[in-house]
Amino acid sequence: MARAVGVVSREELVAGDGLSFLRGIIAGTQPAPPFADAMDFELVEAEEGRVVFVGLPSARFFNPLGTIHGGWTATILDSAMACAAHSTLKPGEGYTTLEMKLNYVRPVMPDSGSVRCEGRLIHRGNTVVTTEGRLVDARGKLLAHGTETCLVFPGKAANG
Repeated sequence: MARAVGVVSREELVAGDGLSFLRGIIAGTQPAPPFADAMDFELVEAEEGRVVFVGLPSARFFNPLGTIHGGWTATILDSAMACAAHSTLKPGEGYTTLEMKLNYVRPVMPDSGSVRCEGRLIHRGNTVVTTEGRLVDARGKLLAHGTETCLVFPGKAANG
């Protein structure tokens, strides 16, 4: 089944809480972001402080060495860690990533199968959120992990 892909207005994004928005992506009432569609991964679980993405690494993401490019791994980890922060947003709040640190444990390959990337909240303050993420292969072997720091700010309308 094809899913809707697109971007919502800033007004719609900050009108509700972050968790409801993420659950809307899973339910199909909100569009999936275009980059996730292009990268062959999707959000499949969301609760406050925790999200899960699943992805399918394929040869189309190979680097010149014949392994999945580290940018693909970084993108799915960034998505999971940032969405763990997003799941804590109150109506009217926005956020952005300030810093991300990754550790690549083993190569990601097409035979890794469907991979699972879980992002979890470490700490939520008034303006700073820290999260962690883990990427595992179909057998549960750790491929990469990381941490992320996000800045929370008042979300403004596109013209505000």
